[in-house]
Amino acid sequence: MIKLLQIPKVHDVRGSLAVLEKQDLPFEIKRVYYLYDIPTDTYRGGHAHKIQESIIIALSGSFEVVLDDGKERQSILLNKPNEGLYIGTGIWREIQNISSGAVCFVLASSEYDENEYIRDYDAFLSSKQS
Repeated sequence: MIKLLQIPKVHDVRGSLAVLEKQDLPFEIKRVYYLYDIPTDTYRGGHAHKIQESIIIALSGSFEVVLDDGKERQSILLNKPNEGLYIGTGIWREIQNISSGAVCFVLASSEYDENEYIRDYDAFLSSKQS
């Protein structure tokens, strides 16, 4: 499952404040990480998760998230810090077209476990056929 989430925000003359609370999230957060100082000519991701769910937010700048469920590919541009992209399990993801100064913030439903990653695209496609 893939879903674009609108993150509640408050705006006044002093700026904007975005708020994520427990009831706004489809899972309990077990890990938070962020990517920054990413060269603009590179890409990140290139994997799927067996059990982890994620929410990806462009805190600064913009980037494109390419998603693949084994049947269809779609691309979603993230460029607003009050939008989050929910990615359920079993979805291949790649992050590309990263703007200078972009910060990619990720909320994850599980702690890091290398064994739950699928890093080979052919193995990912095979897992979708079984």
